[in-house]
Amino acid sequence: MAVLILAYSLMVPAGGPKAAGSIQMVVLGDSLSAGYLLPQEAAFPVVLEKALRAEGLQVEVANAGVSGDTSRGGLERLDWAIPEGTQAVLVELGANDMLRGIDPSRTQEALDTIIARLKGRGIRVMLAGMLASPSLGKDYGDRFNAIYPTLAKKYDVPLYPFFLNGVAGERSLNLDDGMHPNRRGVETIVASILPAVKYFLSGL
Repeated sequence: MAVLILAYSLMVPAGGPKAAGSIQMVVLGDSLSAGYLLPQEAAFPVVLEKALRAEGLQVEVANAGVSGDTSRGGLERLDWAIPEGTQAVLVELGANDMLRGIDPSRTQEALDTIIARLKGRGIRVMLAGMLASPSLGKDYGDRFNAIYPTLAKKYDVPLYPFFLNGVAGERSLNLDDGMHPNRRGVETIVASILPAVKYFLSGL
């Protein structure tokens, strides 16, 4: 039953039923964007949608975030997580790959395929980057951190360099685990990424 509920929730906009003429956007991500341990109204896609509407954009932002998901997991559920009619996707994946020490080449391969398949469907893509923890060493960090700018250049898609910009390492903006944004953390992320998302959607 939980799986069915999750699958249904991924198919509807964060703010409710679709409005005629609205831009249909999906956030394909992990727990950082899904709203881990937060009420639905505090999740990143919902807060982002409200912020975009406050700026005058008619947009529906669906939450296709799954806690614990890797880039490979995002690829495996891509077809059903991104429904027909979707015009734009913000890809926020890779943090769990990094935390598990997955070879960056595998992460890059999965993200590369996600972007290619979305663009093949005529869907605009924006990439939200992640940075490796220094504890993983310089070699791993250099290889992992290069994934996002490399793919952004290859596919000519906009890149927001670090999804947790302004939030990572800030105790007051994270849950007790120190890894996931709390309400204020999500609001901070949205305020930071909002200009980039507005520009991304401006051509739709």
